[in-house]
Amino acid sequence: MAKILLFGSGELGKEFTIAAKRIGQTVIAVDSYPNAPAAQMADYSEVINMLDGNALDALVEKHKPDYIIPEIEAIRTERFYEYEKQGYTVIPSAKAANFTMNRKAIRDLAAKELGLKTADYRYATSAEILKKAVSEIGMPCIVKPLMSSSGKGQSTIKTEADIEKAWQYSQEGSRGDVAEVIVEAFVDFNYEITLLTVTQRSGKTLFCPPIGHRQERGDYIESWQPAPMKNDVLKEAQQMAEKVTTALTGYGIWGVEFFVADDGVYFSELSPRPHDTGMVTLAKTQNFNEFELHLRAVIGLPIPEITLERIGCSAVILGSGNFENPVFDGLEIVAAAPKTDFRIFGKTTSRLYRRMGVILTHDKLDGAIEDVIFRAKQLASKVKVIQK
Repeated sequence: MAKILLFGSGELGKEFTIAAKRIGQTVIAVDSYPNAPAAQMADYSEVINMLDGNALDALVEKHKPDYIIPEIEAIRTERFYEYEKQGYTVIPSAKAANFTMNRKAIRDLAAKELGLKTADYRYATSAEILKKAVSEIGMPCIVKPLMSSSGKGQSTIKTEADIEKAWQYSQEGSRGDVAEVIVEAFVDFNYEITLLTVTQRSGKTLFCPPIGHRQERGDYIESWQPAPMKNDVLKEAQQMAEKVTTALTGYGIWGVEFFVADDGVYFSELSPRPHDTGMVTLAKTQNFNEFELHLRAVIGLPIPEITLERIGCSAVILGSGNFENPVFDGLEIVAAAPKTDFRIFGKTTSRLYRRMGVILTHDKLDGAIEDVIFRAKQLASKVKVIQK
């Protein structure tokens, strides 16, 4: 039985904890607030500021885990190198956690060291430097904090009047104490995908069927599997994913995001853990969902293959306002629908546009993915997050 120290306890951590408990592992869930989703399922929970390196050190020393697994960006990840020196196992690795928690490190690795195709980009540490970067990149362009997730602090600059607002918004949405932003040229893509990539301790790298997704405000709203795409384009994405995950080292599941355009595949971003768009795998689209795959790779269980079992879609349930103790109206409509399921994450506070749950729809392999997406969107619109 392994002891897992989970830094970050949101909905992804919750599903990972459920997968771990199903096969007898011990989980200590850590977050900045009590009763976080994963903490509701874990054996033990801790509440600390994960940007406090001393607090991280104290927890590692207290619990002496077999595996240290980060689930969010706002962690003092440079401490992970020291943990590895002390003999602890960081998932996927200290290098991977540090590079992928910072958009600058991962983008420079992908574009400059590995030669992967990416959007043209610049960095900025002030509104004035941002203005210069925009003039070089051109408009429209995208601005993102170097450390953020789920679209926080991300905006599109279409006119010069947007630049100051984009800088201010990026600072409000940045996690940690990094003020720098990345400015990306707009890629005229046809669609975007997440390619869940599994690196194993011993065994070949595996790929889940590609996941398509739609975003609003920089955060995913629906995801579906499989995303229809040509086999040669998929192979190109797989080669790029294997190249970058090999360079980062370690094992576990990675959410590798790509834009697919007329002139090829562009690397976008990478998460060293289960991906939010991968919640579609909870619709049993695969023989193992992404959380089960991550767990098996982490503890060293062999994964001989990943197979597509049926088509599916996930559609998020969003918070409608800021209040405590939210409840959900309309779940009986979802429960009555065929080939449908749902998950409520258990967050104790609602915020506007906060991800509070997910609707899951599925059909046979020969079904129409457009129909599955439509049903998920329609059912998600029936559920309202209201104050108790």
